[in-house]
Amino acid sequence: MKNLKNIRDRFFPAPRRLPSGFHPFQSPPEVNPPYRLHLRLEDDGTGVLVINARTVLHLNQTAAEMAYHMVKKDPIDVTAKEISKRYNVPYQQALNDSHDFLDRIQSIIETPQLDPVTFLDFDRVDPYSQKLSAPYRLDCALTYKTGEENPHAAPVERVKRELLTEEWKVILQKAWQAGIPQIVFTGGEPTLRPDLCELIQITENQGQVTGLLTDGKRLAEHDFLHALLKSGLDHVMINLDPESTQAWEAIKDVANEDLFMTVHLTLNGKNIKDARAVLERLEQKMGDNRSLSLSVSDPDLSKDMAELRNYAVQQGFEISWDLPVPYSALNPVSIEMDPEFEPARGAGNAWLYVEPDGDVLPGQGVNRVLGNILTDPWEKIWNNRG
Repeated sequence: MKNLKNIRDRFFPAPRRLPSGFHPFQSPPEVNPPYRLHLRLEDDGTGVLVINARTVLHLNQTAAEMAYHMVKKDPIDVTAKEISKRYNVPYQQALNDSHDFLDRIQSIIETPQLDPVTFLDFDRVDPYSQKLSAPYRLDCALTYKTGEENPHAAPVERVKRELLTEEWKVILQKAWQAGIPQIVFTGGEPTLRPDLCELIQITENQGQVTGLLTDGKRLAEHDFLHALLKSGLDHVMINLDPESTQAWEAIKDVANEDLFMTVHLTLNGKNIKDARAVLERLEQKMGDNRSLSLSVSDPDLSKDMAELRNYAVQQGFEISWDLPVPYSALNPVSIEMDPEFEPARGAGNAWLYVEPDGDVLPGQGVNRVLGNILTDPWEKIWNNRG
C-alpha cells in the first residue's frame, strides 16, 4: 500500500496551495460602478474576499484560486487552464465554473443588497464566528481632542500622548502587512489632525479602503473637503448635530461629490421629538443614496430608536450598524463604566480599535488593552484577543 501511495502521489499529486498573502484590486477608471476587491489567502488555502469593504465572502480553496486569478487580471481561459490542471478536471468544466464565479461576484458588485447565500448560492458563513488571521477593519483614533464646544467628550486622561505622523505611518504599514483591507480614521475629531490627508494618502497608496468619522464641520470648507477627496478618501460618516449649520452644509456638499456618506444620529431626550423631521431634511440633502446610522444616549430610548429605524427604512434609507460612533458623539467613559455594556458582535474579530497612543482595544468602548500596535508584534496583539 505504501508503494501504491507513492506512485499515486508521484503521478497524481494533490494540488499545491497558493501562498498566503493579501491581494487588492481596484477597478479601472472607465468601469461604472467602480469597485474594490481585497483577497486574503489564508495558510490553509482558503480565502476571504471583501467586496467594496462591505460584503465578506469566505471561499474554499478552489474559489479562492479563482478569486486570485481575478484580482491578478488573468484572462479567464488562463484561469480555467490552471484550475483544470491543478484539480484534474476537464477544461470546459473549469471554464464554466470560472465564468459562473465571475458572474456571481459581478452581481454582488452591481447589487450590493443581494444576500449571497439566498440569491447567489455562495457558501457564505457568519464572518464573526470564523477564525481569522486579521480583522477586516482597523479603527484608528488619531486624537481624542474635540471641538471647543464639547472639550470633555473624550477620555483624554487615559491617553498620555498622541502618536506622531511617522509613528502612524509605521502602524498603517503594519496593518497592510497583516492583511487588513480597511482603515477608518476616527477620534475625538480626526479632522483636527493636520496630517489627516497625508495618512489617508498612505492607505490609498497601499490599496486599502479608507473611511473617516467626523462631526462634519470642516467638510463644509470647500478646500478641505477637496483635499480629502484628492487624498483618496472612500467613505465618510458624519456624526450629525441637528443644530449645527456647518454639519448640514457638509452633508449637502458631500452628497454632490463622488464619496459614499453615512449620517449618524445619536438620539437623546432633546432631539427625539424632532427625529422624523431630521430624517425628512436628510432626504432632501442626501439625494438618492441615503445611508443612516443610529444610536441612543439612554437605553430607555431604544424603543424609540427601533421605531425611527423602521421609519427610515420605509423612507429609503440604508441602515449602517457596525461602524463605530465618534467619541465626540457619546461620552465613552460612561460606556466603559456601564457593567451592562455589551460590545458590538464583530469587535475583537471583524475589527479592532487603536487609541491615539497606539494601544489596541477589541472595539471602541471595550476597555481591554491587547497590546500596543506601535511597539508590539502584530501576532501578539491578535493572539491576545483570547
